Amino acid sequence: SLTVHRAGCVCLSVCLPACLSDCLHIQNIVDFSSSVMRPLLGEKFIHSGEVVRLPLEFVRQLSIKVQHQRPAWRCNKVMDIYSGCALCLPNLTLPSLHQSTHTPTLCIEIKPKCGFLPSSKHVSKEIKTKVCRFCMHQHYKVASGKWKRSSLYCPLDLFSGNRQRMHSAIKHLIEEPQNNFKIFKGGQCIYGDSDELLDLSSLLQHLRPYFLFGNNRFNSHMTNKAVLVNVLLSGGRGDGGGKGRSFCEASLLSRDRSRHGSQALPSDSVLSRILQTQMLDNLDIEGLYPLYRRVEQHLQDFPKERGRLQVDGPYGEAFLQKLQKCPGEDDGSVEFAVAKVHQYRVAMTAKDCSIMVTLVTSWLLPLSRRLPGFSSSVSILDLDPKPFDSVPRQLRLDQKIVSYFLRTAAALPKGSVPRRGIYPAVEREDCTLLFHPV
Repeated sequence: SLTVHRAGCVCLSVCLPACLSDCLHIQNIVDFSSSVMRPLLGEKFIHSGEVVRLPLEFVRQLSIKVQHQRPAWRCNKVMDIYSGCALCLPNLTLPSLHQSTHTPTLCIEIKPKCGFLPSSKHVSKEIKTKVCRFCMHQHYKVASGKWKRSSLYCPLDLFSGNRQRMHSAIKHLIEEPQNNFKIFKGGQCIYGDSDELLDLSSLLQHLRPYFLFGNNRFNSHMTNKAVLVNVLLSGGRGDGGGKGRSFCEASLLSRDRSRHGSQALPSDSVLSRILQTQMLDNLDIEGLYPLYRRVEQHLQDFPKERGRLQVDGPYGEAFLQKLQKCPGEDDGSVEFAVAKVHQYRVAMTAKDCSIMVTLVTSWLLPLSRRLPGFSSSVSILDLDPKPFDSVPRQLRLDQKIVSYFLRTAAALPKGSVPRRGIYPAVEREDCTLLFHPV
């Protein structure tokens, strides 16, 4: 899908249906978001949108207008201009209409990725229980030319609940955003991976008005991370999961685990809800694949069962109940197998979602005591259902990532050769004390 913005607080995501029947596919996306992901992730975070019909000429002109703005890796996908179907969503980079602000709104988009290490008995390579999927995948992506540099970001730090680890995770996202971190100002993307966007020093100048203290003291890179961490941890009290979760050995902070231990995420925080949904994948792809093959063989023998098993939807309350009521032990049935595949698909959606944090300034104190204050809203996007038939491809990708990491990077994890960062030495974890002779 291609997301473009138009006047007002509306976002149009124009998908790729080839005929009218594929408008039902867009409706499936809406149903999956509203009936499956919303109960799991929390109603306050989800905007499911609605299917709309558009004049074909409008879509054609839109396609021409935005083509040059598309990322290079998306340009091989042609936007459909014939069906006239689209998904209408709110533009979350801007405040809602009833909010007034004198300063352009800031919006930060984060793709947090998978926040836990697998503990399934089906995992065949021990390295998967020590180094997270994202960190291993970085080596593979750099080698294949997807990215020029490896990111030091580790999702397990962001999901740890430990503020210092979360600060470190956000710092590394800012240093190497790739497609996992973007900043919007007044609805326009000003920072991300694109060469046409701001570099880091220019970004700090843009953020200066938002993080000025009394007497014009400025500490942007510290304050913006603190604001983000506070928003991501906001929610109910209590154990929301994540306490005692393992470190990723590729994380820079894994060398001092006594100081940087995990803490319980607040139960109703956005990170806790995402993590709990991700953990529906409790077999790992290696344990899931035999169950997928069981369903696949059943469908070859009984193709009409595809509808009863809801392989392609519909995604309503019955679908959610199937994955929530899945028994803990395999009884050998196709119903158990398909429920586990559905759980995996939902978990994969949660692993690939985006968090949008919208910040609106609110100056409540006199100038001499001024501190940066924000009202915030948090939303979760990119909640399309993963195709049932994508399981074999996911297994092959998992094998490639692990195999490449074992061959080339396991002996030299990211943490052993930290790149030079962009933050002052006072904030860096890897400091060196030099003694000069007198």
